[in-house]
Amino acid sequence: MSQDAQSHAAMDTTPVETRVNPDVSPRPSTSIPPSVSAVTRSPNTLYNSRPVSVAVDPVALVISECITVASAMRKHARWAGSSVSSILGGNPNAIQLGPPSPLLRPGSKSSVASAAVDGAQDIGAANRWGLRGKRGKSMQDNPLMAGFGRLRHELSGCKNIHDFDPPALLNPFLQVIQASSTSAPITILALKAIRKFLSYGFISPDSPRFPLAMQYLSTAITHCRFEASDSAQDEVVLLMILHLMEDMLSGPGGAFLSDESVCEMMETGLTMCCQSRLSELLRRTAEASMVRMCQIIFEHLKHLEVQAGDDLEALDIEVNGDTEGLRMVPATNGSDVIASTDAPPSEERASSSTETAVNDAEVGSETEATDATGPLDIKPYSLPSMKELFRVLVDLLDPHDKQQGDNMRVMALRIIHVALEVAGPSIARHPALAVVAEDRLCRHLFQLVRSDNMAILQESLIVAGTLLETCRGVLKLQQELFLSYLVACLHPPVEIPWESNIDPSLYDGIPQRPSITKAPSSQGGSGRATPVPVKDRQKLGMEGGARKPDARQAMVESVSALARMPYFLVELFVNYDCDANRVNLCEDIIGLLSRSALPDSATWSTTSVPPLCLDALLGYVQCVADRLEEEPLSEGLLDCETLREQRRRKRIIVKGAAKFNEKPKEGLGYLKEAGIISDNAASVAKFLRQTSRVSKVVLGDFLSKKGNDAYLEAFLDLFDFSGKRVDEALRLLLESFRLPGESPLIERIVTAFAKRYHSLSEDVANEDAVFVLTYAIIMLNVDQHSPKIKKRMELADFARQVRGVNDGKDFAPDFLEATFDAIRTNEIILPDEHDNHHAFEYAWRELLLKTESAGPLVYCPTNIYDADMFAATWKPIVSTLSYVFMSATDDAVFSRVVTGFDQCAQIAAKYGITEALDHIIQNLSYMTTLDNEELSNTVLNTEVKVSDDTDSVMVSELAVKLGRDFKAQLATLVLFRVVNGSEDIIRRGWEHIARIWLKLFANSLIPSFYNKSHTHLKLPKIPLHTPSQVIDRATKTADTSLFSALSSYISSYAADDPPEPSAEEIDSSLSTADCIKACHLGEIFANISSLPVSSLVPLLEALLAQLPDDESSTVPVISVKTESVPSSPSTTGSKPSQRKPTYDPTVVYILEFCTVLALKNPETILELGKQVSEALQMFLRNASQYHSALISRAAYYQFNMLKGSYEHDFVRAPVLLHTISSFPKEILAKTSQLVLQGLKICIEQPGPLRSEIMTSPDFWLILRTLAGNPNSSPTVFDILEGGVTGSPSAIIADNYEAAISLLSEYATAAQVGAVEEQKGERRHRNTRPPRKEVASENAIVSRGVKAVNLISSMTARIPHLMKQSHLENSEAWSAYWLPIFQALTTQCTNPCREVRQLAFSSLQRSLLSPELTCTDHQEWTAIFGEVLFPLIHKLLKPEVYSSDRDGMSETRVQAASLLCKTFLQYLVMLSKWDGMLELWLQIIDIMDRLMNSGQGDSLEEAVPENLKNVLLFMASSGYLVPPSKDPSQESLWVETWKRIDRFLPDLRKDLFLEEDVEQPNEAAPATSPPAETQAAAEEKEEPASTEPEAEEKGKAPEDE
Repeated sequence: MSQDAQSHAAMDTTPVETRVNPDVSPRPSTSIPPSVSAVTRSPNTLYNSRPVSVAVDPVALVISECITVASAMRKHARWAGSSVSSILGGNPNAIQLGPPSPLLRPGSKSSVASAAVDGAQDIGAANRWGLRGKRGKSMQDNPLMAGFGRLRHELSGCKNIHDFDPPALLNPFLQVIQASSTSAPITILALKAIRKFLSYGFISPDSPRFPLAMQYLSTAITHCRFEASDSAQDEVVLLMILHLMEDMLSGPGGAFLSDESVCEMMETGLTMCCQSRLSELLRRTAEASMVRMCQIIFEHLKHLEVQAGDDLEALDIEVNGDTEGLRMVPATNGSDVIASTDAPPSEERASSSTETAVNDAEVGSETEATDATGPLDIKPYSLPSMKELFRVLVDLLDPHDKQQGDNMRVMALRIIHVALEVAGPSIARHPALAVVAEDRLCRHLFQLVRSDNMAILQESLIVAGTLLETCRGVLKLQQELFLSYLVACLHPPVEIPWESNIDPSLYDGIPQRPSITKAPSSQGGSGRATPVPVKDRQKLGMEGGARKPDARQAMVESVSALARMPYFLVELFVNYDCDANRVNLCEDIIGLLSRSALPDSATWSTTSVPPLCLDALLGYVQCVADRLEEEPLSEGLLDCETLREQRRRKRIIVKGAAKFNEKPKEGLGYLKEAGIISDNAASVAKFLRQTSRVSKVVLGDFLSKKGNDAYLEAFLDLFDFSGKRVDEALRLLLESFRLPGESPLIERIVTAFAKRYHSLSEDVANEDAVFVLTYAIIMLNVDQHSPKIKKRMELADFARQVRGVNDGKDFAPDFLEATFDAIRTNEIILPDEHDNHHAFEYAWRELLLKTESAGPLVYCPTNIYDADMFAATWKPIVSTLSYVFMSATDDAVFSRVVTGFDQCAQIAAKYGITEALDHIIQNLSYMTTLDNEELSNTVLNTEVKVSDDTDSVMVSELAVKLGRDFKAQLATLVLFRVVNGSEDIIRRGWEHIARIWLKLFANSLIPSFYNKSHTHLKLPKIPLHTPSQVIDRATKTADTSLFSALSSYISSYAADDPPEPSAEEIDSSLSTADCIKACHLGEIFANISSLPVSSLVPLLEALLAQLPDDESSTVPVISVKTESVPSSPSTTGSKPSQRKPTYDPTVVYILEFCTVLALKNPETILELGKQVSEALQMFLRNASQYHSALISRAAYYQFNMLKGSYEHDFVRAPVLLHTISSFPKEILAKTSQLVLQGLKICIEQPGPLRSEIMTSPDFWLILRTLAGNPNSSPTVFDILEGGVTGSPSAIIADNYEAAISLLSEYATAAQVGAVEEQKGERRHRNTRPPRKEVASENAIVSRGVKAVNLISSMTARIPHLMKQSHLENSEAWSAYWLPIFQALTTQCTNPCREVRQLAFSSLQRSLLSPELTCTDHQEWTAIFGEVLFPLIHKLLKPEVYSSDRDGMSETRVQAASLLCKTFLQYLVMLSKWDGMLELWLQIIDIMDRLMNSGQGDSLEEAVPENLKNVLLFMASSGYLVPPSKDPSQESLWVETWKRIDRFLPDLRKDLFLEEDVEQPNEAAPATSPPAETQAAAEEKEEPASTEPEAEEKGKAPEDE
């Protein structure tokens, strides 16, 4: 029959989907049709498909099948003479009395009983006579034919086939199937008819007695018997039986089959699968049918759970009953499936039924007879049959059962695999099934995976993987054993091969061996045990051993399939890696996958293994990355902190156990310090007993040593020996440690054991008896199992050894015999010293004993453990990705690895695993080829303009190299993609990123990003190297001829220029530029600007770490652009040029970057300012060792740091100013622009900083030094002017004199304007006088004018300063007035007329200022001796006069007039001074010198006039009178005229002072001339405009 027909069930067209009420009995009954309907509508039938519709009359179709079978039978000699009623369909009785046959009323008890009785008679006759009826006999002589006749007769009145009784309908066909005398073709026809009835729905759940019919049918096909003839026909029968069984289970009738029926059907199918005599095709078909039926049966388990709801225990209770009748015993020894009693002996086939000794027909008759008496109690199959099927399948796997072949095991594995796939979790939920899986299935599987048969190995691995995937909740320790074995087998036995292009640091995180690997024992065998060869140990599962390549691939596929499960590795981490007594399975599997993903693993496995492992590894990363955004679920799960504490304790225990295995005392001391154990012996003993990591050999030696008696007693107290024989107790004890080999040590242990055993058991009389018996048992164990002993001890010998030691009596013979047999059959020794499978059996028993204490496996469908798990496993993953990336050539591999790096970085960033992200960055940086200490050579860098619409590209060694390396470009992209967005958790990774940035910056591939976004550093771009050539390809003609190329080469060679870059080099450089552009570094720098200060600290430290320590560590010479940094004279070949400081733009880049980071906000200043300031100060202290361009920017950055961090005192202004002032003059001149710019920033706002700076002597020293520099002089003056004119003014007592002095220097410098003035005067001698403002157009003159004005303006602050100074009046006058007068006096002799006139006017105003005088004559009177007199003396000097003859003449006249005015101004006050006479005489002498200076008419007229005014005023005021009038003024009168008469003898006569002295009223008008003279003089001496001209802008280029 076709497969489609198998999937169609015979049932109503519209199946009812109503579920059965659990309270309603599911047992079918012929008298209660609703019960049948209820079972029919159970969920089990929902998976059935729609029945096949029939186009013919069903009754006619059944009759046709009856005729077909009957006709075929009549062709056989046995039935040739039978009645034709089976064809004609008449009633066999000619006359019928009474009512119609009950069969016409289906479902009645009478009909059932009649059918049963008749059937029994027919089958009985058939068996008695063998269907060898004689011609002409009645139907009773041919019961098989009679059955078809009877059915024809009963169908004659049937209108609806669905109302017909199914047992009656099937009865004749089932008799044919069960009859041993029928041939295979007849049996085939009967089976075909039954399949047709089922598929067409003639027999359906709505039919009466449908469950009974299904039981009959299952019994018949599982007890099918026929004559063996043609083997092909025989196999067709078996094939149809298989299909029919599959149809029954998959159809609606499957829900009504009993446990017995299911077991018989599965037993039949298994028998077919196991028969080697059957064809391969049939066995494979049987296997496929078994797989399908197994699917249906275990799918039914899930429906049973749905029906049971929360009451799953009810299902498990059914298994606890008597299930012996369900025991399946499939024939696996080569017997046939079906047998015939009439077949020849050579072809006899034993029945597959468990009741082969009973005649099939008799059994059927008894069954029908039982049913005829009442409703048959048919219970649908449930857990019992499933358990039996599962048990049988598992038992077929036993590797030690020699009757089972590998083919049978492979078949059983495939069927079990289907059961686990369908209902694995359900199997784990039911103890009856789970115990089989936990014990026998796992035990057999874990031994089969050690098989060398690839079919067995592959299927075992598949089943084991599915078992762990579906049932791992109850297989915690079994899973550990299985995975540990795979890891031990698969971990490569060799070191990672060295590759020339792969740095070992890239893969240093890949483990060389798993953590479960145990070091070889330091002690050899004791002689009592048999050492096991390595090969045998591998078979026993004690070691992984070497497996074939195909086997390794199969194992890798199994591990990979498990690792791809979303939460599998999380569960391993939580359940094993965090458990002190479990191995680190998660770490070991990740380590295994990482190591096996390397290309070299293909050499001992297959070429598929590396990609398989890489895929599993990346799948694990993918799962963790996919869970990043999931909501964390923690309900009912272990707390993360608890797990971390468990891992911490585990690390301590592992380390402590390792120490104990080397030196027990040291190990215990370490564990005590760590708090794992306490000082008492009980705590130590408990730890040693419970910890599996302690070496049992070392433990035995430790417990047996003298001095450790307390530990030994405490250790024995942990054992419960009650109810055990001595040998059992001794076995339990010696399984926990290895007995030492020395007699005294053994005696110590045996003595303590005897004491402990006797305290718990009364089987032995006293301790001595226990002691002797124990020794005897130990000796017996050695005798029975040592290979060196040839003659073994017998029971009598053993009994003789212990005779009379039980307190003078003998031990009971039964006791001794049991002890002897136990030792003889099972050696007492450590499992790893067994020489047979006892080792595995012992280990397995111990594993099962630990299962309960280990607890169930915790499922972890959450992401709360991902952070800890990834933190423990990232290192081998990143190392593997790095190695694969460096060695790969396939684009698909690159793509996956890049994705893996990206996801690892996302995980690390999400969970803050800084170390992981730093390592990723480190490896990627190495792969970019940009992360090394040395900068590439930039001497031959060439700037190329490719086209008019694109930017120029810098062709450099680095750009060309990177552009040619696809891997390096890809690594660069991945690196900065990883960095982008993760800046806040990067720590050590910044060091590598910084080196790459510096290389890119030095080769013009990235700009200095912060210049634009951070305006507080008002600086131009950092100057880079000057390209060796600048080529504009866009303007060149497309001349590509050979001659053009040669001429270009020759011309460049002749000019000693480097050759132009090739097209390939330009393309590579463009590729590099595109790569860097795609890295979006701008986004990274933008992210950095918003980082918290805690994240900026490592970045800053990484940048500062790149600074050179001294001159010897600087980078190769880099030339710089001439417009930014001055070029030095060519010194090719000269030795001094090698010592000359070189310019490194990357250092400037670092300093500027760090300064910007530190000055971002007050918090960054506080945290970063000190480091940055110290770094800057280091360069400034050693200014002579570095290039001036670097020093100038460092100074500017430091001034910014000074201003930003002034309140923190990171930079001390005096120290900084002193450092700069100590620069050599050449360096200070070259750095002046930025130094002054930094100074301006610091003093532009009033405050403590400005005051501190401007009062520093070093500040004024710097200004004074730079004032003479044409490039820096304007800036110095701006600073000075701002300090003087600021509000409030920065000029205070401390810097007053320095400011005046510097202003005076600026005014003195304005003397250069004299030349222009005198030239203009000569050109316009005969025209109108030149404008006085012309000279001020010169910037220097303009600054000089401003300086004089500033000096003059400072007089207004003198009273305030004098008050603040708290000095004595005399000191204050000299400190504040005198410097101004001296400065103005100096400028009164300035050759520049404009400055001189302004200075003189300012001096005059200052001298006549009312604030000048004070009560102390000794100070202010110095204006004559220290101001006016020196001024006139200077004016009288020839060199001064010759500097501006015309102008100086006028200045002399003004000076003479000013002297007289000043004297008259303070005459009243001077009259009270004792030194007035001396002063007056000095004035007369000065006037005398002026009169006789030889200047000419102007001075000869001015001197007498001024003297006349003074004399008249003195006379009118009563100071200069003849002695006759005032004798007290005699000396004044006499001395005055005595001196005047020398050079003006006629002046006395002209004044008539002697005659008019008596008329004071008339002399009053004489006071007016001085006033008028003064006013006239002031008007005449009005200086030129002092408004300064606009200062010239721009800066001269800086000199080298």
